[in-house]
Amino acid sequence: MKASLKLEYSLRVLAQLARCNKGNGVTRIEELAKLESIPQNYLVQLLNELREGGLVDSKRGKTGGYRLARSPEDITLKHVLTVVEPDFIETKISIKGHSGPQVANIWREVSKRFEKSLNGFTVAQLVNGQNNDDWAI
Repeated sequence: MKASLKLEYSLRVLAQLARCNKGNGVTRIEELAKLESIPQNYLVQLLNELREGGLVDSKRGKTGGYRLARSPEDITLKHVLTVVEPDFIETKISIKGHSGPQVANIWREVSKRFEKSLNGFTVAQLVNGQNNDDWAI
């Protein structure tokens, strides 16, 4: 499985926002770009997408910046993928041919398990370094 750079950057920015913004504070885009080594012009586009997807809030003006729209414990990896890479979790399998229905059934089950696994990981875990050695996909 290969995560896109867009997904990686999104997860890094969300983790950084969770780390920086205890309470109602905001983090300026320049600081986010520097801390996470993400080109600022790309980060602007990414943050807009995350804002439109309901994952971050923004505050305009001289004291403006970005913060998580909700608690890091409430943002799952599935939420992030749904906003940033919706095709990544989409299941489209043809049922053509003699084996098509069986392949489609198995693939739907794999997708269901993958989505369940994605729901088990949160942005908070990216910050706290929590992991679970009993992962099941």
